[in-house]
Order: sequence, then structure tokens, then C-alpha cells
Amino acid sequence: MCTLTLSAAVPAFKPSDCVDSICPPATPSQYAIFFFGLYLIALGTGGIKPCVSSFGADQFDDTDSKERVKKGSFFNWFYFSINIGALISSSLIVWIQDNAGWGLGLGIPTLFMGLAIASLFSGTPLYRFQKPGGSPLTRVCQVFVASCRKWNLKVPTDSNLLYETPDKTSAIEGSRKLEHTDELKCLDKAAVISDAENKSEDFTNPWRLCTVTQVEELKILIRMFPIWATGIVFSAVYAQMSTMFVEQGTMMDTTVGSFSIPAASLSTFDVISVIFWVPVYDRFFIPIARKFTGNARGFSELQRMGIGLFISILCMSSAAFLEMKRLSLAEALGLVNEDVPVPISILWQIPQYFFLGAAEVFTFIGQLEFFYDQSPDAMRSLCSALSLLTTSLGNYLSSFILTIVTSLTTKGGKDGWIPDNLNKGHLDYFFWLLAGLSFLNMVVYVFCAKMYKQKKAS
Repeated sequence: MCTLTLSAAVPAFKPSDCVDSICPPATPSQYAIFFFGLYLIALGTGGIKPCVSSFGADQFDDTDSKERVKKGSFFNWFYFSINIGALISSSLIVWIQDNAGWGLGLGIPTLFMGLAIASLFSGTPLYRFQKPGGSPLTRVCQVFVASCRKWNLKVPTDSNLLYETPDKTSAIEGSRKLEHTDELKCLDKAAVISDAENKSEDFTNPWRLCTVTQVEELKILIRMFPIWATGIVFSAVYAQMSTMFVEQGTMMDTTVGSFSIPAASLSTFDVISVIFWVPVYDRFFIPIARKFTGNARGFSELQRMGIGLFISILCMSSAAFLEMKRLSLAEALGLVNEDVPVPISILWQIPQYFFLGAAEVFTFIGQLEFFYDQSPDAMRSLCSALSLLTTSLGNYLSSFILTIVTSLTTKGGKDGWIPDNLNKGHLDYFFWLLAGLSFLNMVVYVFCAKMYKQKKAS
């Protein structure tokens, strides 16, 4: 943020001011400083996002029933605070950047980022720290290598004969022992003690012999994979907020009274929806659901994510119905061949943004809880990073679907579903396609959720 602020405030680091309609281009060094700042933000975000939620949840004791319930609320209010920041940045900070300049507009977030770092370090004496267990990717590779080396060995029917440390604590620093499970027995070969190891009594090479806990870590990752994969389709739906929803909004009446609302600014209603639904879920839904489910958190993480996937179908259906109404009005007014907005208020988009915000509260926060609770103790940051990876892959999936749809629907010189003039297209078909994919995704999710076996820590 400091680098970006300097690139916007220091005259030598930014292009010269425009004269009439002529704007001098930036120099290579100015480009370098600007992009260096952007890449530093990307690097820092990659470090902060997967770790901050895990570190916050680490402050709650899993062995204490009261703290375990509070940990569920932590994820809700953590996501709430993120969206408060998003609301401020997309409204107040944008206004400052437009009216007072980019230097001040970037300087204010930089100042608050510095205060946040100072606040983080000031609480150091109060934090509970989890001991680092080393590289989780290395441990995963060790299990694969050890199981391949012992491919010809037979796994004993008695799991007690598999290798595990005799101590109460795990061999992995900062991790509890995991109980053996019967799935994926081929990986258990990594914990089979060979005759040579029995004779030499050398059990110290993890590339040849792994503990049951280490093998179970990999099994947990594999069991979580189908649940993780279903989040990609949901993220593809979420990506429409900044793509097709905006395209739809530009072809609607953006005037409200004497104001003109930019189509992209309606995404603020998604943020407002999240800010509304988080307290409602935490203070109203959980106590009511607790009476029916007997779960201290109201819904389990899997139930919560499933509800979010269902709401995402409602979101895309709402967008499709609105587009059908917009196209029918365009046809009635003879605007099909005119690349002009249709006189239907852009405020009719609010329901689909509201549904999307509700789906976020159930699915994204549910993912944070699920990947934290179900991940091995020493892999929590890694699994939190995997949950965030679905957002990136969802954007790629959205682009892929759009490319395929455009390619198939424009054959033979046709306008296709999404032409430049949306009045001639069928954006509603695209939204129905995503609604259908979301439904299929939910069906697959329900099947995977029923088959999923919870982590068993000693």
C-alpha cells in the first residue's frame, strides 16, 4: 500500500497531468513502481487471508464446550468485519479518490493498515500460539513415497499393528493424534512396519515409514476434496456479480430520481446483504435451529453449505426471471434491434444481489468453518487456503462456461446468447444454465456430504 500511495502521490512516480485531452503516457519506471505495488498486495493478501481466520479460531479452546460454540460465532463476525471494510472502501474511499485524489484515497487505507499491524503485534502476549508442524506438503509427499515403496507389503487386519508413536502426543509438532480409518487402505502401507525395520528398529525415516496420524492427514485431505470441488461451481455463480449482473444492469434504467446509478455499484447491495444476514443468522437462526437439530452451532458446517448452494439457485433464477421480463419489454417497445437500455428500473436487480449475499453467508462462512474444523491440526492454514482457491477457480470456470456458450451459440452467424446488443440476445438462457449447473452441483454435494466421514482426533 505504501508503494501504491507513493506511485499516486509523488510527482516523479506518476505520469504528468493531462493537458486538454492529451495525457502523457507513464514511463517504464513508473509502470514498474505501480505494478510492483500491486504484486506486493497480491503477495501479502495470499499470506494474510488463509492465516488470519485460522489464527483467530486458534484462540478458542476446542476442549471447552462454551468456547467451541463461540468459535462458530467468530467465523460469522470475522466475515462480517470483512464486509464492513468492503462497504467503506467501495463507498467512502472511492468518493475520496474521485474528489480528493488518488494519493489521499490510497494513503488512508495505508494508514489504517499500519494501525492494524500495530494492533496485531500489541496483542502478542495474549495470543494462544499453535506450534508449527513443518511443511504439510512434505508430509503428504512422504506418505505417497512410503506407500509406493511398500506397495508389495500386505496391510495387517489389526490396525494396532500399524506404526504410531507410543507417546500420547503426535510425532507432528502441534498436532493431536488421529484415529485410524478403514478407507484408502492402500495408503496404510506407508505405516506398515517391514521386517527390515523391525530388525534394525530404525523408525526415524518418514520417507520409508509414516505414522498412522500422518497417513490419516492425507486421507482427510482426500475426503475433503469432493466437498471442496463443489465450491468451485458456487464461486462461478458468485463471479456473475462483477460480470453478467453488471452487463444486465447497463441495459436497464439506471436513473433513480435525479441520480444515475452505475450498474457496477449495485454490488454494494451484496455487501449490505451480508452485513444484514450475518447478525440475523448468528442471533436468530442459530438459536431456533439449535432446538431442532440439537447442534450447539445450529447447523453443521455441511448443512450450512448445502443451504447456501440452494440459495445460489434462487439467485440465478431471480436473475433469469428479471432478464426474461427485460427482454419481453424490449420486444413490446420495439427495442430489440436498438442497443439502448430498456425502461425497467435497475433496482429490480436488488433481489438477486440479496440472494447472493445470503448464499455467501451460508456457503463461504460454512467453508471457513468446515476447512478449519475438519483439517488436521497442523494443516489448518493450508486447508483455509484451499477454500479460498475455489474463488479463483470459480472465476476461471465462469470464463470457460462463457467462452463455450459464446462459441456454440454464435455458430452459423447467429447473434448468440450474449451479443454486444443484449436486447437481441438471451442472457436469460445463460442464467438458467448456471441455475441448472448449480442444481446439479447441489445434488452432487448432498451425495458427497452424506458419504463424508468426520475427522476423529484422539
